[in-house]
Amino acid sequence: MDNMIISIGRQFGSGGSEIGKKLSNKLNIPYYDRELLAAAARDSGLCPEIFERADERESSIFSYAFSLGFSTLGMYIPYDDILSNEKLFLLQSETIRNLAKKESCVIIGRCSDYILRDNPGCLSFFIHNTLDNRIKHITKRENVSEARAKELIIKADKSRAAYYNYYTNKLWGFAPSYNFSIDVSILGTDGTVAFLKDLITSKLKS
Repeated sequence: MDNMIISIGRQFGSGGSEIGKKLSNKLNIPYYDRELLAAAARDSGLCPEIFERADERESSIFSYAFSLGFSTLGMYIPYDDILSNEKLFLLQSETIRNLAKKESCVIIGRCSDYILRDNPGCLSFFIHNTLDNRIKHITKRENVSEARAKELIIKADKSRAAYYNYYTNKLWGFAPSYNFSIDVSILGTDGTVAFLKDLITSKLKS
């Protein structure tokens, strides 16, 4: 039987990462969020900071040109420009595919649903929540004002959408892009985890 891969896309402040971590504990399988960056760094032999700077950010056309071998007036091209976000995305994608072959796991974001689109063992979820709940969550977690929390939410969501839309042929947060779209405000964090666990367990039995 194929490994079960749970791919979770999420709005900033929706609780998606927390849900993913709790779900991995319930299912007793590994959890990969920023851990994925460290794994990609180990696999590629690059330092983790390179992947962190490109994490869920779309590539610039300028760095992409460098990755294709173009130069500009003979200027020195920094190593980080040669290693464009596209190249880093390919390296990270290979790490995700290798993890899916090796073990069942929960993977947060990084277009993992798209990367594993041909993997029959992958179930994709998009986690969203009300704006009020997200503002309260970020205000508490980051110790910032509600106005600042809203700014962070808008900026993070915009960045994640640009990254996802750039590297896939789908739309970030759009229900048809995923197997399931889940509103956390309906059942709460723990209720959502229990619901997802039951759903995944049912899938495994089918």
